[in-house]
Amino acid sequence: MAEQQTGQEPIAPGEVRIRRALLSVSDKRGVVDFARGLAELGVELLSTGGTAGELQAAGIEVRSVEDFTGFPEIMDGRVKTLHPKLYAGLLARRDDPAHLDAAGEHDVEWVDLVCVNLYPFERTAARRGVTEAEVIEQIDIGGPTMIRAAAKNHAYAAVVVKPEAYDAVLEELRETGGLLSLPTREALAGDAFAYTARYDTAISRWFAEKTEDFPPLYVRAFEKVMDLSYGENPHQRAAFYSQVGARTHLLSMVKQHHGKQLSFNNLLDLEAARTMAREFEVPACAIVKHNNPCGAALGDTALAAYQAAFACDPLSAFGGVIALNRRVDRATAEALHEQFIEVLIAPEYDEDALEVLSAKANLRILEDGERRLPALGEPEIKQVTGGVLIQDRDSQRDEREGMEVVTERRPTEQEWSDMLFGWRVCKQVRSNAIVLAEGLATIGIGAGQMSRVDSVRLAVEKCRRDSLEGAVMASDAFFPFADGPALAIEAGVRAIMQPGGSVRDPEVVAAADAAGVAMVFTRRRHFRH
Repeated sequence: MAEQQTGQEPIAPGEVRIRRALLSVSDKRGVVDFARGLAELGVELLSTGGTAGELQAAGIEVRSVEDFTGFPEIMDGRVKTLHPKLYAGLLARRDDPAHLDAAGEHDVEWVDLVCVNLYPFERTAARRGVTEAEVIEQIDIGGPTMIRAAAKNHAYAAVVVKPEAYDAVLEELRETGGLLSLPTREALAGDAFAYTARYDTAISRWFAEKTEDFPPLYVRAFEKVMDLSYGENPHQRAAFYSQVGARTHLLSMVKQHHGKQLSFNNLLDLEAARTMAREFEVPACAIVKHNNPCGAALGDTALAAYQAAFACDPLSAFGGVIALNRRVDRATAEALHEQFIEVLIAPEYDEDALEVLSAKANLRILEDGERRLPALGEPEIKQVTGGVLIQDRDSQRDEREGMEVVTERRPTEQEWSDMLFGWRVCKQVRSNAIVLAEGLATIGIGAGQMSRVDSVRLAVEKCRRDSLEGAVMASDAFFPFADGPALAIEAGVRAIMQPGGSVRDPEVVAAADAAGVAMVFTRRRHFRH
């Protein structure tokens, strides 16, 4: 009988005892302790290459896979575990008489547990100056095959791919005398397939990015960074995931010093505020509410930038997210402390500034230690029903040299500075977007209106001045009629920046000329839906 030939008896799926384990890992964190724990439970250990050497150096007895299969490692280790005796030992259904007969006929030994993690493809591919040949060598073949085999046959075998799982697996084995439950094996199998899916996604992405910007199959993997307190509303669950392989993400190198857990809406507004503050090299402040700026400004100091940004719309700034691109000192902290703020992010804080800010229990204080920039070619993705829309990021900066003055009057240098500032802010405002600015600070913002003239009207109404004399205006897209500029001109605006491109451009320019107002065409629009 098969069970007599192999020393194996039919086993039901819920009754697997771990007697033999194969360990072959690139990430060797904790593997010695895991192997020692298995050995203490009487588990026979199989291993390969560097893993075997590390275990033997720790005094742990290991049987080589070469001895197990009867076939040596060849081709610089490219072929070492790819052998039918190993995969038969992993894939056999141990309650199937035909499988038992085949195992007996070919002297197959069961492998009950596989502990494998893979070559560091992602890390290698992301390294600066890496060659194509080096990347190719980090495509693991035997490792994913072993993982998938054990995960498929989780009714009779266990697979462990994360060092973080070692302690829990050992604890269960100790408590049960060497048995690993079916629910545990199912959970481990799920982790394993997610792990190989992530690995294959990284490889597929690397090949796709070498040849096409928008490949026929767009594959990406995301891993959870944190659970969030709730979604856009308290009845919606939420979590934040980062894209696998991305150089940075929203919370990479961000330290939370104080305050409540971050929410879904906090992160959306944080992205908008930090992106705007990073647009500028000089001290800058951006205040965001409901994913739109309600104030932005530049200044000689962080305090001056904050005060000018806050002055734009103090009412809307209540409960906003504030981003600064400079260290927060005590004076700035005291000014911030006077307001209700949901989230504050800055690159550094003085100790006494943190003391002042921490007096408010719920203020989320974040320190942004991320100095790397996101990959320039990384696309922007928006989810729609059943799919995603993918586009290039609107990350290019429009320089003055590429713009055209289309009116008789040319802007003054101060007007140029204010318009270029307003133009950068305009990119971060939901369309239709209108930004009024003066002195390198916003003084009125019209966002998210269905009509551009309504956005102008809203921006003017938001302005806390009797007159806009000397202010400038930026519009994220062209004016289809002269009525929008006319409203701003009537309020006192003296220079306007817009993309141009309307069939009625001559009428719009003529209206500016009639009022003695300067107008600049950028020749590029910046919708943000």
